Amino acid sequence: MWNIQQSYIDGAFIPVHGHERLECINPTTQAVIGTVTLADREDAKRAIAAARQAQAAMKRTSKAERIAMLKRLQSAVLASTDDIRDSAIEEYGAPFNRAQWVSQYASQSFANAAQTLETYELVRRVGSATVSMEPVGVAALIAPWNSTAGTICSKLASAIAGGCAAVIKPSELSALQAHVLAQVLHRAELPKGVINIVLGRGSDVGDELSTSPHVAKISFTGSTTTGKLIARAGIESMKRVNLSLTGKSASIVLDDADFDTAIPLALNAAFMNNGQACVAGTRLLVPRTRVKEVIERLKILVEALVVGDPHNPATAIGPLVNQAQFDRVQGFIRRGREQGATLVCGGEGRPSDLSRGYFVRPTVFADVDNEMDIAREEIFGPVLSIIAYDDEEQAVAIANGSVYGLQAYVFSRQQERALRLAARLEAGSVLINRIAPELLAPFGGVKQSGIGREFGVFGLEGFLEAKSVVSE
Repeated sequence: MWNIQQSYIDGAFIPVHGHERLECINPTTQAVIGTVTLADREDAKRAIAAARQAQAAMKRTSKAERIAMLKRLQSAVLASTDDIRDSAIEEYGAPFNRAQWVSQYASQSFANAAQTLETYELVRRVGSATVSMEPVGVAALIAPWNSTAGTICSKLASAIAGGCAAVIKPSELSALQAHVLAQVLHRAELPKGVINIVLGRGSDVGDELSTSPHVAKISFTGSTTTGKLIARAGIESMKRVNLSLTGKSASIVLDDADFDTAIPLALNAAFMNNGQACVAGTRLLVPRTRVKEVIERLKILVEALVVGDPHNPATAIGPLVNQAQFDRVQGFIRRGREQGATLVCGGEGRPSDLSRGYFVRPTVFADVDNEMDIAREEIFGPVLSIIAYDDEEQAVAIANGSVYGLQAYVFSRQQERALRLAARLEAGSVLINRIAPELLAPFGGVKQSGIGREFGVFGLEGFLEAKSVVSE
């Protein structure tokens, strides 16, 4: 059983100042697998001080120096892909294939940032002015538990490319993942203080990062509720804020789609990462005339899903992260039935062949109205709602009838038709006939799904400020 009692500050692993101790439970077996002592506000202050000291040198680094750092980070993460993958499987039950993809994406983030920076003009002429793109300053990077390595590395890559020292706050639910990743990043041997990792609660570590006048930028991925608190806290010091928040994505299957391809992809979009993904397409919009066919297809597909041990590459759905999330999802399934939705498959409780673990029965509802809780709120579990529409106008209205707008999916055999529909959707990203993102394209939400963009040039510019110098 492991025991983590350290933060990574100023290039070294040091004992935390905090005293709160948590037990970490394997969601597959419900056995205690380790403990973590959480950092506190004092640890956060130490990390900010280290980053602030490192920032003076980071601000002066050349493009070549930053690219060299990114390549060292890429090599270190790539060499530890299996360790990163296994920590996600053990700690929150990520299915093997999903954990493998995220661990590879983590290293690719640094390669993408190096590629982006290589061709980016940090100094340019605009009329009679010389415009310099300068580092925004010390950056706080706050990451969720459901993609710890991927989120941290993506944010860190853009921060380093922009010349910013960073303080990273992973979720307290990701102690093992964060510790494994900290060891990996340490092996890249970046200058002391450029990377600092402090694992603690949002109420103290997160609040310190949000209110400290020495933190210039916050990049947060998580719930809209928490994102609003961070934005409010940061306004006093006019922090630059990037928020990637809650989603309630719609998958629109048009009547001309190849249903043999579209329905399995839509199901994967809904149930990816055990349904614990902000981009999960949990509202499946289908032509009313094809609903019966879609229901029959989904019954067959869901019945064939392997639910169980996330170490098994054949497993499609593993456990939810903890008891609280299990109970939350059970509540949504119960409310779906109470509010009039028709249960197609799944339902409350564990799968019948599993006696322990936070496993949820993959659940599909039909006859869902867009005003039901299961259609409005982010469930964060394998629960899919089928919503019928009569024409494209209604499909667009239903898809846009949400306070969220992170991502959407469109399935059609006609590319131009799909593109016209995508242009009308209120979402930061729209994927057509695919569920894999483009990692150099901007990612982020509209409405209450966030502010700002990550990835590629847009991610880099989130860590830069423009300075204009005009002379005769």
